[in-house]
Amino acid sequence: MADSEAFIPALYKPAGLLPIARHRDALLYTIEKSPVTILVGQTGSGKTTQLPQYLEQAGWCKDGKIIAPRRVAATTVAKRVADEMRCQLGQKVGYSIRFEDVTSASTKIKFLTDGLLLREALVDPLLSKYSVIMVDEAHERSLSSDVLLGVLKKIRKRRPELRIVVSSATLQAETFLQFFARGYADEADVNAVGSIVSIEGRAFPVNTHYLSDPCEDYLERAVRTVFDIHLTEPVGDILIFLTGRSDIDTALQMIADRALSLSADAEKILALPLYAGLTTEEQMYVFEAAPEKYRKVICATNIAEASVTIDGIVYVIDCGFVKLRAYNPDTGIETLSATPVSKASATQRTGRAGRTKAGKCYRLYTETAYDMLPAATVPEIQRSNLAPTILQLKALGIDNIVRFDFLTPPPAELLTRALELLYTLGALDDYAKLTQPLGNRMAELALEPMLAKCLLCATDFGCLSEMLSIAAMTTLQGNVWFTHDSKKQEETAKRKFAVEEGDHLTLLNVYESFVTKGKKDAKWCQQHYLNFKSMSRAVSIRNQLRRYLERFGIAVSETLNTSQDVLKAGGMPMHERLRRCLTSGYFAQAARMQADGTFRLVNDATTVLHAHPSSLMFNRKAEWVIFTEVMGMGEKTFVRDVTKIERGWLVEYAPSYYRLNS
Repeated sequence: MADSEAFIPALYKPAGLLPIARHRDALLYTIEKSPVTILVGQTGSGKTTQLPQYLEQAGWCKDGKIIAPRRVAATTVAKRVADEMRCQLGQKVGYSIRFEDVTSASTKIKFLTDGLLLREALVDPLLSKYSVIMVDEAHERSLSSDVLLGVLKKIRKRRPELRIVVSSATLQAETFLQFFARGYADEADVNAVGSIVSIEGRAFPVNTHYLSDPCEDYLERAVRTVFDIHLTEPVGDILIFLTGRSDIDTALQMIADRALSLSADAEKILALPLYAGLTTEEQMYVFEAAPEKYRKVICATNIAEASVTIDGIVYVIDCGFVKLRAYNPDTGIETLSATPVSKASATQRTGRAGRTKAGKCYRLYTETAYDMLPAATVPEIQRSNLAPTILQLKALGIDNIVRFDFLTPPPAELLTRALELLYTLGALDDYAKLTQPLGNRMAELALEPMLAKCLLCATDFGCLSEMLSIAAMTTLQGNVWFTHDSKKQEETAKRKFAVEEGDHLTLLNVYESFVTKGKKDAKWCQQHYLNFKSMSRAVSIRNQLRRYLERFGIAVSETLNTSQDVLKAGGMPMHERLRRCLTSGYFAQAARMQADGTFRLVNDATTVLHAHPSSLMFNRKAEWVIFTEVMGMGEKTFVRDVTKIERGWLVEYAPSYYRLNS
């Protein structure tokens, strides 16, 4: 590692000053004696970075490894710990995230997401190479961390020597302990199962301010509050909680515009984004101290609520909303919509202002509105599409899903809907067992089930190489297009790649052009308004997916640039093969265009969908379509990645799902 990459001093407090340092010996003793340790500590107490190092120093890695799963920021945390341990990332300390593994035979401490650890259990059901497993920020109740806790509870019966550490906010510590004790007749004494250790750091007082009247536009109000603070309050950085990337981009633009009117001798503003889709390097900027005569303003999603600690924050602006997934089992549509935060989240957000000194929190809602907020966010397992989860549990050998020990059981209608979808996709048989090889392979692919089905059936349609590229492009988290000041130029650039049949074939065209004409070059991307980092990531994801297929014994013959209207054996154009292939996986997300240009779901005519402005189908005619992404924005539900199909294909590829009305 080059010296310039060593580490950003602003990121670090000397380890001895972190609240966890005082509890080192007590923690190690508790972990040795208790199978399960519930660790209660605020973000910033040092639990994520220091505990793995304490365990490694205490000899827990002699015959195995330590693992510290993280839902987000696995790369950031691994880099920090590697720097503290003065080792190269990927050697003693490594990380593993979806489509990227930076570990080696010498790795002792490994950071990875909950979902990735569940995938490892497919190959090693007892996770036998790990001596300690730490589930971080478990109180956030993500789908994968809830399932992981259930799996770990099962593993513990077979591996009494395994140590489980669950880090949680205060409110839920007792719930986790009771969960691990539940069902052990010989361990009626909860203390025999585990202990709760509190390492709460000292928090400074935070003054909370509410609005006297509700505001119409929280973005406008947030930006106005930034400048009120900037012009009237003493030094200290500002953290704004917003719902997602588009909010953040808008806020950054508004701040930049208004900053121009600040007087020449006033302190300047350095506005930065923070959300999960950013690269590690981009995320790192927020941790650096602001230059002299600058005040840092960070526009973040709820990633900044608990996953990372940014020193220097004195003022918090809370918009009062968070983007949550909500799955409707009747329509099979999962939307990501802005929802009021819970009281627990609002408290977490406020606490970000009192890390280094007394702070202030400006809530962009009234005190009456706060009193009406729910106490905690509904766990993800009770509002999500459970098809990917059930597929994984079945692959882990857990066939009776209803009897699986969930921390909070999911509603019966969500389980029923997921089993029906997996059955119609061909992943489950009549006895709800995984089909061979399709169901098993779908579980192993790191893709959601509908896309996995498309990829695994692509050989039958003679479009495997093309489907690989589409899968890689639709799996990308970031946007492939750069948003430039000139909307017109951007639209012209997009039109160069547009394929009439829809977004998926357009994405394929973009990928193939990048690899062939563009020779994977950054300059070419710049000329075509494409995000070079996203495109490079698509190449890497495609290579990973190709390796999966080869492991299944599926040979991939590369056929770049045959995606144009080329007739193959059987005389079917490539674009039709691809659209048929996409229908075979996404038949449950089919819609019909109405006279007013909106879409109605085939299986629920009451749900109104709109083509997203970024979709090629925006303001275009197409009678029948399938789509792969749904998003709720305000009162409307938008679909993205939309492709034209024929009505007859739905019955042809999903006869158990659709019937034709004569």
